Amino acid sequence: MRWLPYGPDATLIECSSLEEAGAVRAVVAAAELPRVVEIVPGARTVLVAAEPGSGVLAEVRSLVEAADLDHPPAGSPREITIDVHYDGDDLDEVARTAGLSTAEVVELHTGAEYTVAFTGFAPGFGYLTGLPEPLRQSRLDTPRTRVPAGSVGLAGEFTGVYPRSSPGGWRLIGRTGTVLFDPRAERPALLSPGDRVRFRSVH
Repeated sequence: MRWLPYGPDATLIECSSLEEAGAVRAVVAAAELPRVVEIVPGARTVLVAAEPGSGVLAEVRSLVEAADLDHPPAGSPREITIDVHYDGDDLDEVARTAGLSTAEVVELHTGAEYTVAFTGFAPGFGYLTGLPEPLRQSRLDTPRTRVPAGSVGLAGEFTGVYPRSSPGGWRLIGRTGTVLFDPRAERPALLSPGDRVRFRSVH
């Protein structure tokens, strides 16, 4: 783990793995330090921003270095269910590559509980961990120039939902009408790091 200054009032913590980054985020979030103004997790990093001149970053470092990162605090995650029509353009190919039927792909995808590891790429896009091993596949060799909003996809160890129309290279297995990002809402993004997510098949 490396601690890098990120301006005068923030620190970037470089972690060895996605799991370690998630544990660091959980430890800092659970402490609810009043002078920490933002925690921004990534795939292998956690950015912690503090109130100017507060000196709380030293406290953050002591907290993290003393923590048992193999058993981070669970907190009180929100539980979110997203209804999905499993009719994505790549569903048949995902099933063929995995050696499964499309019904088995749906069963695996809906049977798992996912955690929002971090957000990015587009406002409201959550990178969800917990994807069953048979469904872990590479991105498309040639990304699509347009993926419709609400498309449910998977790539590598992640699954997620495109909150708006955009280019993308994830394998699409379904679509949802759930709104992932609404800038006019009190809470614009539906998903936040640490949230638990389940997908439910609808017809």
